[in-house]
Amino acid sequence: MSTERFPVRQRGVTLIELILFIVIISIALAGIITMMNLATRGSTDPMRAKQALIIAEGVLEEVEQAKFSYCDPADPNAGEPDAIKGSAANCAIPENWGQAAPEPTGANNGRPFDNVNDYVSAAATAVAAFNNSAGMLADATGRAMDVSGYSVRLTIQPAQLNGIGDTGSAADTEVLRITVQVDFDGQTLVLDGYRTRYAPYSL
Repeated sequence: MSTERFPVRQRGVTLIELILFIVIISIALAGIITMMNLATRGSTDPMRAKQALIIAEGVLEEVEQAKFSYCDPADPNAGEPDAIKGSAANCAIPENWGQAAPEPTGANNGRPFDNVNDYVSAAATAVAAFNNSAGMLADATGRAMDVSGYSVRLTIQPAQLNGIGDTGSAADTEVLRITVQVDFDGQTLVLDGYRTRYAPYSL
């Protein structure tokens, strides 16, 4: 009986198959890395975003809590409805954009101001209303905030809300739209709020 042995055929990959495998894996890895870079570049550090939101909410609340009277508090008739009759036209010192007179100076740099429109110098004009005299972002007491890389701009303009108010540029309106913009790390966060004359004679 013959015991003829057949050579065992070895299996493996050819050089061409190996090269094709490397090329395909390289293309796939390049695509994954590109997508990861795009996702990383477009994402925001959650802590930084939360800090920006806290800053925006804080300064918006400060402005919204300011008074919105027809007359400057220095006007002797400021708190008298009969003397004012629902308009700044009868005020000796009407409230207007900016400060009618220098606000009290001191550690708080005049903030918080006695009227909403004291925070800006003109309607629909963005200003760095929350910087102290050193140009640093500060809280309502004038103390520099212990944050870096944030800038805040405030815009106040007349607005219409459910048929009340107007969209001109006069400060003698019934509704103001308050916009706070916080810029940080190449990102922008914007908060809007409205202030109405619900207590125009309250000083």
